[in-house]
Amino acid sequence: MTLTETAYAKINLALHVRRRREDGYHELETLFAFVDDGDRLVARPSAEDRLSVSGEFAPALDHPFGNIVAKALTALPRAEGLAIELEKRLPVAAGLGGGSADAGAVFRMVERSHGWPEDWRDRAAKLGADVPACVLSQTCIGRGTGTELEPIESDLTGAPVLLVNPRVPLATGPVFRAWDGQDRGPLPQGSASTVARGGRNDLEAPAISLCPVIADVLGALHATQPWLARMSGSGATCFALYDSIEARDAAAVRIADEHPEWWQMSGKLR
Repeated sequence: MTLTETAYAKINLALHVRRRREDGYHELETLFAFVDDGDRLVARPSAEDRLSVSGEFAPALDHPFGNIVAKALTALPRAEGLAIELEKRLPVAAGLGGGSADAGAVFRMVERSHGWPEDWRDRAAKLGADVPACVLSQTCIGRGTGTELEPIESDLTGAPVLLVNPRVPLATGPVFRAWDGQDRGPLPQGSASTVARGGRNDLEAPAISLCPVIADVLGALHATQPWLARMSGSGATCFALYDSIEARDAAAVRIADEHPEWWQMSGKLR
């Protein structure tokens, strides 16, 4: 039996950093959403776990057998192995949860073929703060380090979205360290669109201080007149939401003409 999964690109429609915790992590409030495209995985039964990586961003994975996909396989008990082919289509260190999305796709494939252990959420969280949300790949609120998930009324399903990355990797740690420590308040209450419109990304300013081209990406997106443009996660990918597919596609063409060196992906919110 061959299993196929998409590792859906994760975006943070809003990301509020409330405080630095005693354990060194940060207390977050975020609105997770997922695009209907991303990395692609194919798995087949095997005598042992195997992983092969291809695609545009495969060279960015220096040690593919030590990456989060291999760790996800190890985290889930099974009677037989899986040989996974990963097509790496999402940039690495980009604020899209690419590795976490890959791990989430592995969890879903294992669930279909072998089922999940009862403590799958704990196993997912040990792999990374975004992994539990990426396993579900549904619009939701994340609290704590991002692992405490809450449902939210999702009125953004199907919203046209454009992702743009300047092809500059940006590690998460330095961005959090550059945060000014100021608590600017909680997420708004309401539906996903209300939270997105009234929210913010507290990591945007520190990320721009480390990677100024992010401001250029945001400027280019705002010039296409979306109803929302913002950086995702700790950057450097930014997203824009549009009222129509036609407006999104016109924006994608304009940005590709003006900045052919930038990566982009078009899709819809799940």
